[in-house]
Amino acid sequence: MPRYSIVRTPRARYRACHTKRFGLTRNLRVGDRRQAQVGQSCAGSPSWRITCPFESSLALSGILPGCGWLIPDKKGRDMTLATDQKLDQQGLSETSRSLLRLREEVLNQWQRMVRTQIPGARDVTNPVLINTLPAFYDNLAEAVTASYPRETATGHTNAATAHGSERARMTSFSPDQVIQEYQLFKAAVLHVSAAHGVQLTAAERQAVEQSIDNAIREAIKEFTTMHLGMRERLAAGLSHDMRSPLAFIASAAQLIGISTDIDAARRVALKIEANVRRLEQMMEEMLDALTFQRSEKLSLPLSEFDMLKLAQEVGQEFDGMNPGTVEVLGTAVTGHWCFNAMRRALENLVVNAVKYGDGKLIRIYVDQSCARVMLSVRNTGKPIAPELHGRIFEYLHREDKSPATGWGIGLPFVRGVAEGHGGSVTVDSAAERGTTFLIDVPVDCRPFAGA
Repeated sequence: MPRYSIVRTPRARYRACHTKRFGLTRNLRVGDRRQAQVGQSCAGSPSWRITCPFESSLALSGILPGCGWLIPDKKGRDMTLATDQKLDQQGLSETSRSLLRLREEVLNQWQRMVRTQIPGARDVTNPVLINTLPAFYDNLAEAVTASYPRETATGHTNAATAHGSERARMTSFSPDQVIQEYQLFKAAVLHVSAAHGVQLTAAERQAVEQSIDNAIREAIKEFTTMHLGMRERLAAGLSHDMRSPLAFIASAAQLIGISTDIDAARRVALKIEANVRRLEQMMEEMLDALTFQRSEKLSLPLSEFDMLKLAQEVGQEFDGMNPGTVEVLGTAVTGHWCFNAMRRALENLVVNAVKYGDGKLIRIYVDQSCARVMLSVRNTGKPIAPELHGRIFEYLHREDKSPATGWGIGLPFVRGVAEGHGGSVTVDSAAERGTTFLIDVPVDCRPFAGA
């Protein structure tokens, strides 16, 4: 039986309280290290659940996700929801830690203010209204620490852009209402923190205000772009990606035509088949992309499954090719999504992490907050320049002029999948923190699929 350490997460409001029903153990506490069965739970205030990120049997059905988990043979972690998916709060000031503890209260007050003061917001469902703000809030908490490598909540991430995109796609908000909700967000942060005796210094308050101002500017820019329907076409990018396999097929066909070695010809024929399959995959992605470009609803056959199990399958697939390169962490989150689309999106992110990373460990992480699932892929290596954070999700973009470094249409496809599920994808990239792509969508996408 494996050994575990109890870990407390900040989502304490999700509680697994049915201790008698599941015959749960009551004597585990934060910091405990002991033998424990995967799927076992323990009671307390808050309650805890024991899961292992690397095993298929992750939790008893019926226990609410997000309470906490046990990580085998590792020190307890208190992970933030920030877009860099920081696994702990080390390096953050006491003010930042205090703000993180107040996250739920701030977001609840903000929602009440928005629903009361913004016309039409009362009819918006909670997962859509809360949007990417939990991650943005934790970014804000990080920015309050002067020594942490994030000057503002919008620094080195497109989180505010994703917020503006979701508002344009998922609500009837006007530009002035998007501005107003950010102003209410700042008011909620300052009011709740003051009520709990968290006194911000002049520099800390400036970081908060600058973060909000930047977020408004970035969100409105994307909001306007979405409503104007400005989308670049993918033809040039796709044709560039197809040149390589087509050139190989043409050369290989000529080689077979002049070859007298049957075995050599067969080997070349197999390579031709592989490149044909590659072209078929490109055409399949092109059809998906054309659907997105026409602003039509993508057909998403939804089913109920555990996102962590999907992440484990993808992680094992890539780790099997290069052992020790991919780790999968997180908690079981069962919801309604399109299995094939989410799998392809995750595969695209891992492929990019392998391609553009420095060869070190790639981390896939699954978490849940505010009825939304957060699926992230993180790698280390050369960061993506801030000015490229929006462009890499466009169909014609390449990181540089080298044909070997084209992003292709993988990231636009990921964006389409996230948006098709009523959510967003964000990127957070800096030399000090690594590069993290975060898919943030509702746990139950049935009301939003194709949005």
